[in-house]
Amino acid sequence: MRILLIHSDYLNYNVKNKTPVAEEIEDAKMQGAFDESLVVFTAVEKEDENNPEGIVENLVSEVKKTNDQVKAENIVLYPYAHLSSSLSSPKVAVQILKDAEEALLAENFNVKRVPFGWYKAFEISCKGHPLSELSRTITAEKQEEKVERKPSTWQILEGDKITQIEDFEFNNRAFKQLVDYELGQGASDEGEPPHVKLMREKEICDYEPASDVGNLRWYPKGKLIRDLLADYVYDLTVERGAMPVETPIFYDLDNQAIYEHAYKFGERQYRTDTKKKLMLRFAACFGAFRLMSDSYLTWKNLPAKIFELTRYSFRYEKKGEVVGLKRLRAFTMPDCHSFCCDVPSSLDEFSAQTDMCMQTGKDLNLDFEVIFRATQDFFDDNEEWMYEIARKFEKPILLEILPERHHYWVCKIDLANIDALGRPIENPTVQIDVESGKRFGITYLGEDGNQHNPTILHTSPTGSIERVLCAMLEKTALEINERAPMLPTWLSPIQARILTIGEAHKEFAEELYQKINASNIRVDVDDRDESVGKKIRNASKEWIPYIFVVGDKEMETGKFQVTVRETGEKVDMTVDELIAEINGKCEGKPFRRLPLPKDISRRINFQ
Repeated sequence: MRILLIHSDYLNYNVKNKTPVAEEIEDAKMQGAFDESLVVFTAVEKEDENNPEGIVENLVSEVKKTNDQVKAENIVLYPYAHLSSSLSSPKVAVQILKDAEEALLAENFNVKRVPFGWYKAFEISCKGHPLSELSRTITAEKQEEKVERKPSTWQILEGDKITQIEDFEFNNRAFKQLVDYELGQGASDEGEPPHVKLMREKEICDYEPASDVGNLRWYPKGKLIRDLLADYVYDLTVERGAMPVETPIFYDLDNQAIYEHAYKFGERQYRTDTKKKLMLRFAACFGAFRLMSDSYLTWKNLPAKIFELTRYSFRYEKKGEVVGLKRLRAFTMPDCHSFCCDVPSSLDEFSAQTDMCMQTGKDLNLDFEVIFRATQDFFDDNEEWMYEIARKFEKPILLEILPERHHYWVCKIDLANIDALGRPIENPTVQIDVESGKRFGITYLGEDGNQHNPTILHTSPTGSIERVLCAMLEKTALEINERAPMLPTWLSPIQARILTIGEAHKEFAEELYQKINASNIRVDVDDRDESVGKKIRNASKEWIPYIFVVGDKEMETGKFQVTVRETGEKVDMTVDELIAEINGKCEGKPFRRLPLPKDISRRINFQ
């Protein structure tokens, strides 16, 4: 249902002609005049036919809430089909308006309902204050009463030492920025972070104007980086016993378990305009839980780990909040779910998965600041264990204690990077879920011969792939005065570049290319008719880790002066030494071939 609420000085109407769907009315309803009124223009929609009682309940609730603010003497329900292009049947619409009228009358409001299905002339005078014109979309979803929550307790945790924030001496700027942000005192979310410019300059990705906001198009270099990160997290989880699966992106909100889990996600559900109430997934939870609820499990199978790289997950972020790689409506989320016997048995797995998340920081050269969250009951029961987890980081972390549980989790740890504007980029997380096993009907046969619901760990070892890249680009902006910006060598789209001086050197450059390429190194050749200086500058702009020039001297000696971007040094190397150096930097990391023509002269300029 779509409604438009107008707080008016007066509304006057006169019935003119009857339409084929007009309701029968008394002569007294042929005209009306109402002073000091809240006029509710309404359009009942096709979807409302599925649950008219829920629509009536929420319509009445919205009207009451608005009238509590404007204090109108009368409420006028005015059918107005022009608010929607997807109207319900006239029969349902009339009944919903009648039921809403009765419900408001029962609560002692002065209510009038303007006839349905008639052409009418009307005159209205809007009062013109800030609340005098409001538009709303009414759905049938059950509205929970908002209960004022007790505030969390925020402290600093160092190992087993807890310090009040006001007594803590901050020596780490990034940690201070994280704490300030969590307490609502930090940097605002306004302003464009530096990575947005970089993702375009480096031909990684860009906004796609023909799609919805928060949906990106990826260029060859960017797709390579994203694929390598996906390969990395796949190997990371599978090596630790996770079983890869793939599940649908659409889910039916008429399924009660899915509806309840989605409802906790609030307004960021990305719904589709179809006959069924379908929602695009915001994580792999739905598919993983449905899969496991249909599986036969015993205590011997646990912990059982399911991994999915969701390409894509969808969140209907507010348009003004969507920015670059940090906040998107469509993104790639590595999502691992571990099914454990109970909360105590989940603690060892939580510890191991925290180690896995920390490893990603080392592998990706990212510095994490940490927030450790738990309910008061969980903290009281597992205080020493929480101290053990905190000691892993060997630095202060932020501790949030919730007086009572509001979410599906009782404990979670969030690892965040800080962008160049002082705002957190939340990436890896581990969470202990005590609700979803029961909600989705997941059971296992215990040692006692009875069926039990498992405790579930939600883990994203890196956070979304897009945010990982966001954090890496932001770090280059933060460190611009300290070192040359670059990605780790294994993630660099081009790892080595050969610069030819002239035509006579191209055949030798081709031989070098063939040998380096055969060693699983992404190498290309700048064969353009440009000066060496310009070629070096261009390679530098592309953040290529290793570049070297091929001329007469190099052809004779077989040695090259290699510019190493990481150190800024120029090092004499043979081709075998260069191969060994690059392979050493990339040892244990995934590899993919160069996704571009090897000769720069044949490249497309995507920007």
